[in-house]
Amino acid sequence: MPTEIAPPLVGTDRVLAVLTELARHAGGVTLEEMTRAVASPKPTVHRALAALCRFGFAGRDGRGRYVLGDEFLRLAFAHHEARPDHLRIAPVLSELAVRYGETAHYAVLDGDTVVYRAKVDPAVGALRLTSTVGGRNPVHSTAVGKLLLAYALSDDDAVADWIGGRTLAPRTPQTLTTAPALAAALRRVRIDGYAVDDQENEPGIVCLAVPVFMASPTRPSGAVSVSAPASRTPLTTLIAQVPAIRATVEAR
Repeated sequence: MPTEIAPPLVGTDRVLAVLTELARHAGGVTLEEMTRAVASPKPTVHRALAALCRFGFAGRDGRGRYVLGDEFLRLAFAHHEARPDHLRIAPVLSELAVRYGETAHYAVLDGDTVVYRAKVDPAVGALRLTSTVGGRNPVHSTAVGKLLLAYALSDDDAVADWIGGRTLAPRTPQTLTTAPALAAALRRVRIDGYAVDDQENEPGIVCLAVPVFMASPTRPSGAVSVSAPASRTPLTTLIAQVPAIRATVEAR
């Protein structure tokens, strides 16, 4: 609310306002700065900070500035890590589905297949896709699969070993079914940082996937993708949106 019409902060509201303001200052904040920010008397702001310090939600750095406390960060990260992946990624999928008017997925790697943990369709224009929450699709024919496989298999030899003597089933005439073709695609993924499915899993459907790093900065926990009919959203359009799609994922 605008300051001129906002009610004065009292009791618990003041403590929460101080905690919220504290989170905006990664480099710490002085008592005077906090007093001005929350527009409250210095003694009452000091009491709020003291209460937060007692519970470990605030602390003082070497310069005497107030910072978020380790206990607050521990609780926040513990809660975040305990939430299932599909709940943590849901806002990203919703945002992508609204922005592009196409279906967004979150999938994880499981052997030779990907498992879809979450899916959000656009409000209008949704297509019937083979993907369902809890369902599976082949790794080699999907954008999410190739994206995750590129991280799991480090080079061409690893790709050849992974395929072994098997024949990769063609889902469409576009599906990559040989070790050399798949190895070349995964090399491209490692360079570009994203993967595509150019009507390789379903005729007429294109898809672009980017990695999601929830637990490790180097090994993705899963992949987010945007799938669309090629006639409505060509693959070139999705590729042009890679920076925006990646930024949406990373912002969450």
